[in-house]
Amino acid sequence: MAVPVEEAIAALSTFSLEDEQPEVQGPGVWVSTERGATDSPTEYSDVSAYRLSLSEDTKALNQLNALTQEGKEMASVLYTYRSCVKALPQLPDSMKQSQADLYLETYQVLDLEMSRLREIQRWQASASSKLAADMQRFSRPERRINGPTISHLWSMLKLLDVLVQLDHLKNAKASIPNDFSWYKRTFTQVSGQWQDTDSMREELDDLQIFLSTRWAILLNLHVEMFRVNNVEDILQVLIVFVVESLELDFALLFPERHILLRVLPILVVLATSSEKDSESLYKRVKINRLISIFKNDAVIPAFPDLHLSPAAILKELSMYFQKFSSQTRLLTLPAPHELAQREAQDYQRHYLIINHIGAIRAEHDDFTVHFASAMNQLLLLKSTDGSDVDWSKEVKGNMYDMIVEGFQLLSRWTARIWEQCGWKFSRPCKDVTTLESRESAASFSDYEKVVRYNYTAEERKALVELVSYIKSVGSMMQRCDTLVADALWETIHAEVQDFVQNTLATMLRTTFRKKKDLSRILSDMRTLSADWMANTNRSESEMQSSQHGGEDSKGNFFYPRAVAPTAAQVHCLQFLIYEVVSGGNLRRPGGLFGNTGSEIPVNDLKQLETFFYKLGFFLHILDYTVTVATLTDLGFLWFREFYLESSRVIQFPIECSLPWMLVDCVLESPNCGLLESVLMPFDIYNDSAQQALVVLKQRFLYDEIEAEVDHCFDIFVSKLCEITFTYYKSWAASELLDTSFLFTSDNAEKYAVQPMRFNMLLKITRVKLLGRTINLRSLITERMNKLFRENIEFLFDRFECQDLCAIVELEKLLDVLKHAHALLARDLSIDSFGLMLNEMQEDISLVSFSSRLASQIWSEMQSDFLPNFILCNTTQRFVRSSKVVLVQKPSIPSAKPNFYCGTQDLNSAHQSFARLHSGFFGIPHLFSIVRLLGSRSLPWLIRALLDHVSNKVCHSLPYSESISCMILLAYLWEAFGP
Repeated sequence: MAVPVEEAIAALSTFSLEDEQPEVQGPGVWVSTERGATDSPTEYSDVSAYRLSLSEDTKALNQLNALTQEGKEMASVLYTYRSCVKALPQLPDSMKQSQADLYLETYQVLDLEMSRLREIQRWQASASSKLAADMQRFSRPERRINGPTISHLWSMLKLLDVLVQLDHLKNAKASIPNDFSWYKRTFTQVSGQWQDTDSMREELDDLQIFLSTRWAILLNLHVEMFRVNNVEDILQVLIVFVVESLELDFALLFPERHILLRVLPILVVLATSSEKDSESLYKRVKINRLISIFKNDAVIPAFPDLHLSPAAILKELSMYFQKFSSQTRLLTLPAPHELAQREAQDYQRHYLIINHIGAIRAEHDDFTVHFASAMNQLLLLKSTDGSDVDWSKEVKGNMYDMIVEGFQLLSRWTARIWEQCGWKFSRPCKDVTTLESRESAASFSDYEKVVRYNYTAEERKALVELVSYIKSVGSMMQRCDTLVADALWETIHAEVQDFVQNTLATMLRTTFRKKKDLSRILSDMRTLSADWMANTNRSESEMQSSQHGGEDSKGNFFYPRAVAPTAAQVHCLQFLIYEVVSGGNLRRPGGLFGNTGSEIPVNDLKQLETFFYKLGFFLHILDYTVTVATLTDLGFLWFREFYLESSRVIQFPIECSLPWMLVDCVLESPNCGLLESVLMPFDIYNDSAQQALVVLKQRFLYDEIEAEVDHCFDIFVSKLCEITFTYYKSWAASELLDTSFLFTSDNAEKYAVQPMRFNMLLKITRVKLLGRTINLRSLITERMNKLFRENIEFLFDRFECQDLCAIVELEKLLDVLKHAHALLARDLSIDSFGLMLNEMQEDISLVSFSSRLASQIWSEMQSDFLPNFILCNTTQRFVRSSKVVLVQKPSIPSAKPNFYCGTQDLNSAHQSFARLHSGFFGIPHLFSIVRLLGSRSLPWLIRALLDHVSNKVCHSLPYSESISCMILLAYLWEAFGP
């Protein structure tokens, strides 16, 4: 249904702030050391209350989730690890006697870091053992009927993903083995101080083996898994689940999809390396399906500046797993850096945002309008008493659909940024020398090649636009979280109740009528989640009958209630649905919801499948704030720990920081539509600071982010003010151009100024940065006052370096500046132009009547005009005589174009006008003097001229100079008189 734009604006304006400040930033992230907004642990403590055979599974599930959370903390330690050896002091020769003390202190420092690595070593051993034990438990003969639940599969995959990332980080961080070498060396030097060091040496040797062995964690997991050779089935189950989840798009949010992509090559290697017939895997999952997935996603994001390549992983692991080395079709897949030019271009069309920004823009515009319409209807519903039940259900259902669509859009958009970054990191820029020919290619760091010179101007613009879409949609959805909460809960409640009270009742009467085992499971589902209290259209006996699926059971009617299912209920419902579909046996052919060998009709199977997928999204909807925060978190665009280590620098220059590159791209871009997004990239700093404190838990990272933000924001305000000043100066100069000049010009369009919406930025009083609120309007006002004063100072300095004929040019430039001030003053409360002009003329004293300009004019008249100019009776103009008394003047100062008329074209146009009055002194110049000096300083100038004439007459000085002076007085009196 088409929605009028006025209604959409009205709906969105409901959430605007009282001072009507425009929304130019994303969802508000207040940096805190408390639990992160994206950290929302799921517990299943109430599963035992439902009396299902899930107690053991739930206990194992909670243990896996706890290990996964610990593993993420371990991964943060490895990712943020920086070499301690770089900071170690080197003793001069004169202090060699203190070498022993230095060794001891070095050992104490390094031992703290090595203790963290020992903790990671112990954790990965226990996590591998737990994961292998869970896989073996599901492979025992007594568990061959009931397989793991979907939640359990996801938990195993998440833990495996953490182990893979830890292994990848351990392989990538060269500073860790380097520090360990120093640690072992210092231990050898100081171990003589202790008596029993054998156990310490043994522990040291174990740690050395762990750190020096590539893929040590994966090899350890392989050993733990195949202690009992019966895990092949569960590995195949996991592979089938991953493949079909990717093909059916079962991963609802992009982090889940990336987990599946990261673990799939590892699972294939582990399954193929089994002692049993490894070809059984490819009977269940055709190898072409695996190859298709690996080709479609050649680059997988792992960490902000680290990526994984399935092809590279498979090739490297083939050296450690001999049985897998025979899989030539998988091992011949090209890694990203091995791609041919044509294949690389095909991948670029997929990965680069610039190739999709048109479709994304259409999605954003369409969603914004429809979301505003849905909110408008919801607000109307809330303001209406006694509204119709059907209409209420329709409005709230529509709101639910819009929230789901918003989450899906945000997930796709953020995933595109992650994947583009991964692609850029895998394909560094090779033509840096053509971009910066003054420097050699060796002088550029690897990080500059993958970030600074790896994004074209158009790609940066597309990235800024997408960041703005993500942040604006996320902010729009976050602002209405309390307004839509009841609607979401009621809709989810209605979905669940309609399924368990109506759909399952129909299935019990038809499909499962004579199947007692399956009927029992369906009855358990109804008992588990049916809300009979909401059913008000039947008597108690009828409700009891309907609970048992009686013959006369019809569609139940229930009033909506804002009571959503718990995570445990969703978990149990998914488990029971799988028991119905596959008997709990995920090894059954036909896939997750395939109909092969199943006695369930296709229509009923489809209904079960649809509800199953809805259950997966319910938890994300109910965890609304956390989901929005996760999908709008772009802090990864700042982090560069891996490249800092490989480049061996303390920090990269500000020009290499991707968030600042995006801000600078907006400021330098002629595209006026991007200007409204100039503050969006600063949200990346907010996100990265939150990650540094809450996720990575590293204060030094936050300090680095804070220092960069302070520096960037200062530069941003300065450049923004320069650009704003230039725009208003150009606007004023364009309006003051003579119309006859424009009419006779061959290309008058180049003197026009394209409109830009600076007024939106000039209203902003609150910019949220790292938990602080900055008044941008105040900073711009302060800077603008300074720029106007500097411009006036420059114009006076320029006039003082020229002769008196330049007074017309000075007036024209001051008029342009004054008009620019008037235009800017509509949107910004800056000092009055008269006050600034008087300050720069040093004419603010009540007893001062000779301003700086008047003094300069009188000085020019004395030293240059009166001695060197004569009157031409024909033209009534003063021109220079042939006998000129040379006057030494300083060189004319240079300045940026915005201190003249804004742009080069406008400067040329006004200069052509100024040249018309530069070769003589006449009536136009006198009128300029009168207008510039005004009634305050002009009488002083006339008095000075009269005194000068009197002095000339009394002392019988040159006659021509006295005549010129009297003529000038007459002209001034005539000009001043009216």
